[in-house]
Amino acid sequence: MGDSNMTALGLLILRLVVGLILAVHGAQKVFGWWGGPGIAGWTAGMNRLRIRPSIAWAWMSALSELLGGLAVAAGLLSPLGNLAIAAAMLAAVALVHWPKGFWNTKGGIEFNLLIIGIVAALAVTGPGPLSLDAAIGVRLPEPLTLVGGTLAMLAGVAVALGTRSPVEVRKAEPA
Repeated sequence: MGDSNMTALGLLILRLVVGLILAVHGAQKVFGWWGGPGIAGWTAGMNRLRIRPSIAWAWMSALSELLGGLAVAAGLLSPLGNLAIAAAMLAAVALVHWPKGFWNTKGGIEFNLLIIGIVAALAVTGPGPLSLDAAIGVRLPEPLTLVGGTLAMLAGVAVALGTRSPVEVRKAEPA
């Protein structure tokens, strides 16, 4: 196998592993499969995170992982699936993992940053020749799609974070 064939195979393996893991993670949230919360449980989670409207953001985040993961695995409409996954991971970092530090063992940002780095690299390199994009001849305009998509993704995450309801301040009960 030549270098270009090995690179194509490496991109395929990376896309399949990351894409399918994220798709399964999203399926847990959408369908409740593999011990996941399902959309009702995930909406309740959005409520706990104070995201409003919780049902809309629950669907958006779960579908970003499910459909984004499937798109990355298939190498379809690159870099859109990568951006969808990055958006979900950035929101997770901001809402859940940042206060817990770096290491994943304490619930920190380590694992999310790994995923963001992988999908960013795949977005820049493209899905490679062993992809649906290559098979059907789809090629989104670059770098416009990547730059515009990144700006849209960052704006979407900012809007999601901006919808959070204020923290409820509890008054101390008299003794």
